[in-house]
Amino acid sequence: MVHDPGHRPRRRTVTPDEARVWRAVIADVAPLPGRAADLPPEPPPPAAEPADPAPPPAAPPSLRPPPVRGVLPELGHGAAPGLDRQSARRMKRGELAIDGRLDLHGLTQDLAHGALTAFITRAYESGRRCVLVITGKGMREGSGILRANVPRWLNQPPLRERIIGFSHAQGRDGGEGALYVLIRRKRQ
Repeated sequence: MVHDPGHRPRRRTVTPDEARVWRAVIADVAPLPGRAADLPPEPPPPAAEPADPAPPPAAPPSLRPPPVRGVLPELGHGAAPGLDRQSARRMKRGELAIDGRLDLHGLTQDLAHGALTAFITRAYESGRRCVLVITGKGMREGSGILRANVPRWLNQPPLRERIIGFSHAQGRDGGEGALYVLIRRKRQ
């Protein structure tokens, strides 16, 4: 990948859910002496509900998982049913362009699961194709909690409906402490 100094990455706003996760992550972190903390603004408190609440609105179509025909098979590393052999090989070799990265290092399981769900959903909604999810390898050989749980989470709703497959990353991208995740194309 060639770096273009004139190219500026797209900026986007932080969602309230992302801000909540970030505040939870940095809750016990103190700023360095002489520096002020740079935090996103607190979201306004929710408005009081009326005495006679209306039924909740249906979820907007963009938040619903795509329609699925039948039961989707459980995925393992490198398995991508329905994907042509050449594309599957390119995913395993790390030859697909990485459209986004998520680093779960240092997060608790609950925060990591929420961050993964939000990240994959955003990638699906924005039409990204291949993303890198960094879990880390764990403190001891074979002990990575996130490394073991992320594949399981990817096989559960709503994530399974949004992905085609996943594979261990190549060494340059994190090796067995990271996954390439291939995202389904959103049907209009």
